[in-house]
Amino acid sequence: MMAPSADQSPGRLLVANKAEQTLGIVDPQSGRQLATVPEGGITGHELIASPDGKVAYVPIYGSSGVGKPGTDGSNMVVIDLSTHKVTGNLDFGRGVRPHCPLFGPKDGMLYVTTELDKTISVIDPHSLKIVGTIPTGQAESHMLAISHDGRRGYTANVGPGTVSVLDMQQRKTITIIPISGNTQRISVSPDDKMVFTSDQVKPQLAVIDTSTNKVKTWVPLPSAGYGTDATPDGRWLVIAMPKTNQVAVVDLKTMKVAHTIDVPKAPQEVLVRPDGKVAYVSCDASNQVAAIGTSDWKVQKLIDTGKGADGLAWASR
Repeated sequence: MMAPSADQSPGRLLVANKAEQTLGIVDPQSGRQLATVPEGGITGHELIASPDGKVAYVPIYGSSGVGKPGTDGSNMVVIDLSTHKVTGNLDFGRGVRPHCPLFGPKDGMLYVTTELDKTISVIDPHSLKIVGTIPTGQAESHMLAISHDGRRGYTANVGPGTVSVLDMQQRKTITIIPISGNTQRISVSPDDKMVFTSDQVKPQLAVIDTSTNKVKTWVPLPSAGYGTDATPDGRWLVIAMPKTNQVAVVDLKTMKVAHTIDVPKAPQEVLVRPDGKVAYVSCDASNQVAAIGTSDWKVQKLIDTGKGADGLAWASR
């Protein structure tokens, strides 16, 4: 039996339904997908809402998996969340497999991983113009995390199995940290002191000390991890584990797994709601998002989405 819902937070949950090339708009209170918006592209894996919650930005990655053959996406669409229509488009001019979009917390710029160029593209979200790039120094820079002070960026470089540390203001690579033979996804702790990325060779989580830019500890996991996100109080890290259809919760004080939660097939991305009360986990093969209460670590509800639920974002009202 599922737990009762926690207090609700105003906003909408956005879902990248990558197998049907749509953006899903979910009402978190009812747990219903209210609308889907065709992206007009091949496949968008990730997305982000503007700070005012009015529009979403969806890079169109292409038909491939990271490092695999397929089409190379070359554009990013802008979707109005009130009219449910595509209202803008940025053409990168060539196939770059644009993937993970994030807003700079201080400068208002939009940062998008442009994988085939081994760069992060810096975009003015109002003019939809590329105003700069940041080299990552590595192939397959798939996912990006930005420190809350806006000074540092961190990319998970999948095939090389490394993390690039970026100076976001000077727009340069500071260093490259070896992690594993293959690594996936990345996130930053609320206090900016730690970065987390999942080893795809061994079931363990790398915890990087941002003051030294070195792995300071490894957290053993029941299964290989994938997407991660920390609760706003910095106490817990929520980790998707696709192979076992579970979510692990790491106690960041003890650096040990404190809870495991069964979820539908192939959990991918984790998004902790801004109020910290719910962790949303997209479940690709199940076309669902699991909403997990952080007070008792139980599934509150399963939200039916479009096919291939992957990237998640929160749009404030």
